[in-house]
Amino acid sequence: MSLENFYRDAMALNTIADMEKRKEAAKAFFEKLNQTTLPEKFNWAAEIFEGVHVKERGDQLALIWTDLDTDAERQFTYRELAENGNKFLNFIRKKGVAKGNNLYMLTPIVPETWFASFAGIKGGLVSVPTATTMTEREIQFRFESYKPDVIVAFEGLTQLVDDALVKANCTPKAKIVLGKKDGWVSYEEISAESGTADAADVGKDDVLFCFFTSGTTGLPKRVGHSATSYPVGHLSTAVIQGLEPGGIHHNLSAPGWAKWAWSSFFAPLNIGATATGFAFTALDPEKYVATIAKYKVNSFCAPPTAWRAFVRLDLSKYDFSAIKYSLSAGEPLNPEVIDRWSKATGTEIRDFYGQTESTAMIGNPPWMEGKMRFGSFGYPSDMYDVILTDDEGNEITTPDEPGHIVIRLSRWRALGLFQEYIDDPEKTHGAFKGSMYFTGDKASFDKDGYWWFVGRSDDVIKSSDYRVGPFEVESALIEHPSVMEAAVVGTPDPTRYQLVKAYVILNKGYQPSRDLALELFQHTIKVLAKFKIPRIIEFVEELPKTISGKIRRVELREDEERKKKGESVSPNEYFYHQFPELSSKKK
Repeated sequence: MSLENFYRDAMALNTIADMEKRKEAAKAFFEKLNQTTLPEKFNWAAEIFEGVHVKERGDQLALIWTDLDTDAERQFTYRELAENGNKFLNFIRKKGVAKGNNLYMLTPIVPETWFASFAGIKGGLVSVPTATTMTEREIQFRFESYKPDVIVAFEGLTQLVDDALVKANCTPKAKIVLGKKDGWVSYEEISAESGTADAADVGKDDVLFCFFTSGTTGLPKRVGHSATSYPVGHLSTAVIQGLEPGGIHHNLSAPGWAKWAWSSFFAPLNIGATATGFAFTALDPEKYVATIAKYKVNSFCAPPTAWRAFVRLDLSKYDFSAIKYSLSAGEPLNPEVIDRWSKATGTEIRDFYGQTESTAMIGNPPWMEGKMRFGSFGYPSDMYDVILTDDEGNEITTPDEPGHIVIRLSRWRALGLFQEYIDDPEKTHGAFKGSMYFTGDKASFDKDGYWWFVGRSDDVIKSSDYRVGPFEVESALIEHPSVMEAAVVGTPDPTRYQLVKAYVILNKGYQPSRDLALELFQHTIKVLAKFKIPRIIEFVEELPKTISGKIRRVELREDEERKKKGESVSPNEYFYHQFPELSSKKK
């Protein structure tokens, strides 16, 4: 069976209205896909995007783009997107760029990001998406460890790129700017190229994508995905999300990170849907949700930080009747946010999970609507053989026992799993142990098979003989009306090894105070087990985050270690033991 037929089957699968039948069809679909021998050659851009979608729905919109700051708008059909991608590919080929070369994309949410992504796949290049928020030092690190052959960047970043190139001693074959810059070729010159291009001869295991991880721990790793692991692997993402052919899908994510490739590119374009991109300088929640309503978005995916902002709006002002699916990924979403959105819009936010190293591997598919347990991130996709193990790699089968999230490889190798950490066999071997891939995350499952996120393996707090997952404590804190956001880490303690500490951002109208800290301590006493109660609360203005919105707890932990060594206390930091009012409560 050719891969083309699997894409057609996935499109048909996602149009099944009876959700029980869709669930069974999805199981059968992935069982068949998992057992299929892949063709030795595969070029998604030529075989699927052009061979299926352009051929059969060439006049359907593939991309709707708007700038929220200026209200500018651009739209492209499947045929027009392919033509623009082919023009880009023809242009860089004339500059000597060839299959296997590295294509750095330092571009914001603009249509050209979609064009360049298409061109990279069709030309057999290694696309290196790079966030536009990078500093010169961060760009230099990337250039030194993975040299660029061609760069496309927006005008405001070109000086940083040029400086980084000098320091990294790199000379790319082509530099293309969205705008104008001396020493760079303006993207406008590409328009004169032909809208057709020959497809590169791409092997199924050829690395086509290099993602630098967001650096939650240590220096960024180079995650290498193949010509099949992302284009084919994201069929799991499309099925979990429920995207339908002809539907309008929106994902709030910035290019430069895997989530954009997941949900702004592959998931919708795999399935024949319309992708959307909303550019903005600073997120205006009201303008954003108004734009969702304006374009009658059918499926909407956003990170937890955005959902928390959206549910604080007066949502009754907007027409969300077109929304069929609401989705969240990045970190587990707090149950109360899901509840507020559901009450306001009639759609439940379905949480799902994956990594830069994978596609969507655990989640709440459409047939879970009405059956979800808020706070649970669903159950494993049938594309992946996901299990929990203890520290020694022994499978955990007991409900409610936390363990490492592991992809077992002995029965089949999940198609969406990455190839390797590029040029880093030590880290690759560290993640792949025996016939298992360790994600570095922890979870548990209950007696009914629902999975619950615990945290990063190195985020889990060990206090006395207990292990505390930060997410549960954060969820408890955010239930309090004063709390906008919370991040929980372990802070060193000579007696208990670690104490649970909470960093708290307050909602408007609240100020840090002893009385408010007391309220929060008392609130957590009511909703958490004794050993999970925060022993320290610090009110802060902001939290360190990655570009994708994940809290960088590693920075908070490092800050705690420095403070403990210096025996310093931050302003607006309150300690449980300082409150005699709590002495008769749980300690």
